Amino acid sequence: MAELHYFKVSLLETQKRSNAPLSARRASPSSSRTAREQMIDLFQPYEFAGHRLGNRIVMAPMTRARRPDYVADAETAFYYRQRASAGLIVSEGTPVSPEGQGYINVPGIWSGDQVAGWRLVTDAVHEEGGAIFAQLWHVGRMSHVSLQPNGGQPVSSTAKPARDPRSQAFVFLDDGSTGMVEPSVPRPLETGEVARVVEDFVRGARNAREAGFDGIELHAANGYLFEQFLNPVLNDRTDRYGGSVENRTRIVLESIDAMIAAIGSERVGIRLAPFNQQFDMPVYDDGGETYLFLARELAKRQIAYVHLNDNWAAGRSVIDDAFLRRFRDAFDGTLILAGSMTIERARRLVNDGLIDLPAFGQPFIANPDLVARLRDDAPLATPDRDTWYGGGSTGYTDYPALTSKLTAV
Repeated sequence: MAELHYFKVSLLETQKRSNAPLSARRASPSSSRTAREQMIDLFQPYEFAGHRLGNRIVMAPMTRARRPDYVADAETAFYYRQRASAGLIVSEGTPVSPEGQGYINVPGIWSGDQVAGWRLVTDAVHEEGGAIFAQLWHVGRMSHVSLQPNGGQPVSSTAKPARDPRSQAFVFLDDGSTGMVEPSVPRPLETGEVARVVEDFVRGARNAREAGFDGIELHAANGYLFEQFLNPVLNDRTDRYGGSVENRTRIVLESIDAMIAAIGSERVGIRLAPFNQQFDMPVYDDGGETYLFLARELAKRQIAYVHLNDNWAAGRSVIDDAFLRRFRDAFDGTLILAGSMTIERARRLVNDGLIDLPAFGQPFIANPDLVARLRDDAPLATPDRDTWYGGGSTGYTDYPALTSKLTAV
């Protein structure tokens, strides 16, 4: 699921505050200014691609699976309203088509009713002064026949199924309860079918704009459809979408180009997860060149941002400072980083010029006012893992802020 799987953030670590000096963005070690004078304040406004954020804190996308009719509703809107003090919210992944689903109860963005539901959400966020991008999602092989139209096979770059123990789809079980199951064996998309998938994302982007989103984020990370094409070990195709880095990135760039044509480059972002191993993604060693190639191509297109996810599926950080520097050199636009983020790491990376915006995921679940808590060095609440996915308001909209004027729906 988006963001919460393998998100090994330490809330205790996030609550700590370091007194160590932080260097300025690209500052010389010999600078005579004090660390405080050099520091970029994460809680001051930030502007990019025509968007003005109230602060630099990003709420990362997180699947919550609470809409049995696949339509966002008033409680969905209240959930996002509670967290609208984030400078930027990236919505939970919203599937662009029934084929793109891998988890029940996740609101989609392919129908008119879904657009109307998401309008409740964007109105709520904007009324609180926030900004929100929709994360457009297709899970590829991480699905199950029970979720697919007419019980068909999930689609992917390949016919290889995901088979590690943690690769699971979220479905209705035979007894009517919900639970995790092994993904079904996929079929590789025919070459001619790729254009249909690209058009699904274009429709999703247009629907997102109609629903009032400030922009979209293409989910090309965490072992889902686009990463299934990017990975040269998993992608065993012999057509124009397999083999060379130019071919493996083709579906990503075709989708980006088509959405830029539909809604404008300033409203298009992307999420990537270099070196990811989540959902049975094979390890390959190209020194990050696949993602640096993408960085250069995305820079040419002047998209709104790139959102990197430091995915901890391997039990450790996989994106180090050296790679961030190389990526930053290749992509000169706004760069977001998520993955076990702490306020100390956020301040260091921003002030070292390695990223522009730090993204926090899990801490936002139990701390709807996370921005204020981080700013004021206030204690953080711990989320109840048992209520992350599915259910009602418990563990969703009932976490209190330290001070709040909002009333639950």
